[in-house]
Amino acid sequence: MGKHKDDNRRAKAVAAAVGLVAVTITATTFTASQAAQDERPTAAQATAMLRQKASTPGTAWAVDPDTDKVVVTADSTVTGARWDNLVSTVDAMGGRAALQRAAGTFHVFAEGGDAIFAGRSRCSLGFNVVTDDGRPAFLTAGHCTLAGRQFALSANGRPAATVTDSTFPGDADFALLTYNNRNTKAPSEVDTGNGGKVQIRRAAKARVGSQVQRMGSTTGLHSGRVTALNATVNYPEGTVTGLIQTTVCAEGGDSGGPLFTRNGDAIGLTSGGSGDCQSGGVTFFQPVTDALERTGARIGN
Repeated sequence: MGKHKDDNRRAKAVAAAVGLVAVTITATTFTASQAAQDERPTAAQATAMLRQKASTPGTAWAVDPDTDKVVVTADSTVTGARWDNLVSTVDAMGGRAALQRAAGTFHVFAEGGDAIFAGRSRCSLGFNVVTDDGRPAFLTAGHCTLAGRQFALSANGRPAATVTDSTFPGDADFALLTYNNRNTKAPSEVDTGNGGKVQIRRAAKARVGSQVQRMGSTTGLHSGRVTALNATVNYPEGTVTGLIQTTVCAEGGDSGGPLFTRNGDAIGLTSGGSGDCQSGGVTFFQPVTDALERTGARIGN
C-alpha cells in the first residue's frame, strides 16, 4: 500500500509539473504574440516609413480608417529594385500595410464639368464658388495652373478667369480662379451632360465606402466608391498628400473636375491617377472642404 501511495504522489507531482510547464509555455506564447502586435508601427508611423523609403514616382498610399491599415499601391512603372524595396518596406510593417498593383501609370490628368483652357492645356471646371469678398469664382486642380494664370471657357477663347490661389505639389492640389467679369452667372451646379444637372448644396467630407460620381470634360460622367482617405501620391511632377482615393476612372483633360454625390454634396476635385475609362484604374481627388477652408471661399450662388 505504501508503495502505491508513493507512486500516486509521484504521478500527481509529475502531472502538476507538466501542467505548470504547459501554462508557462502558453503564457510565453501569448506574451510573444502580444509583443509582436505592440511592436507593429501605427498607421502614422507606417506612412512616415513610406515617405522616407518609398517616395518614388508610381507609388501611392492611403489609410483605411476602418481597419487602421495602410493601403500601398504601385503602378506599372515600379519594377526591379524599386519594387523589391517597396515589398521589403511593406513587409517590415508587420501586417500594418498591404501592397497592391494599379493598372497603367500614375499621372495628373492635365488636359470638369465644363472644359477650361490655358494655352494648349485643357482641364475641367470643378465647382463654382463665392469668394470671401463676394466675387464669383471656381475651383479646379492646382496642377492645371502650371499651364497659365488666365483661363478661357472655350478653346482659343478670351480669358474668363484668373488664378488667385494655387497649390501643387505639396499638401494639396487645388486652385481658386475668380471670374474676370464680376457679373458672371456662376450657378452652384454640375453639368452632367445630355441636359442633366446636379444642384450642389454643400461641401462634405469623403467617407470610405460611399458612392460618388465624377464629371470631366474628356470622359463625362462616371461613378465609383471611395476606398481610402489621406492618400499620398508620388506623381512624376511631385508628391501630393491628403487626397481621396477612389475606384472612379478618369483620363487626360478630366483634371480639376468635380467629385460629388447624387444628393448634391461637393466632395473633391480630380487630381490624377492611373488607368482609363476602358480598363478602369485608381483616381485621386483633392478634398473640397480643405480647398474651401484654405481659400475662404464657399459653395453657394
